[in-house]
Amino acid sequence: MKIIQTKLEGVLILEPAVFGDHRGWFMETYSENTFKENGLSFDFVQDNQSYSATKGTLRGLHYQLNPKAQTKLVRCTRGSIFDVAVDVRKGSPTFGQWFGIKLSAENKKQLLIPKGFAHGFMTLEEDVEVQYKVDELYAPECDGGILWNDPSIGIEWPIDVVPVLSAKDKNAPLLKDTHLNFNF
Repeated sequence: MKIIQTKLEGVLILEPAVFGDHRGWFMETYSENTFKENGLSFDFVQDNQSYSATKGTLRGLHYQLNPKAQTKLVRCTRGSIFDVAVDVRKGSPTFGQWFGIKLSAENKKQLLIPKGFAHGFMTLEEDVEVQYKVDELYAPECDGGILWNDPSIGIEWPIDVVPVLSAKDKNAPLLKDTHLNFNF
């Protein structure tokens, strides 16, 4: 597995080694040993999966506050998404900055998003499935979000459509109006 540091400290692209032959292919999507060899240690406690029927479905930007903050290991297993992490750690030199990458069933890349980052994605086609591991259980009392098109963040979403949003995501606050308890 190749591990690539992004412009946001701690946000990592994981490119698994894929072994193929006439039958198909095989890859390791997670290895505790590989993570430890690269100085990464997470106790993943829950796997999540989402399905989006419509191109332009946008989920996010979501986070969980401390003490229930989550690290996420995200991959797209059907179709493709534009996956985004936003630094929301107070005092960070990259506070409010974002990183985005195309994750797809075809490229098999994954994105590791540590605690202190908001996360969101937009589907780039119809019939998309996303799976991700988290290292903390869902805690509704710690659930938070930021408006997907907050101009202070300036995410450049890759397709120009009116996104399909949940009521929660449509009404999320701007970054300046959120309660955050993450420190750099």
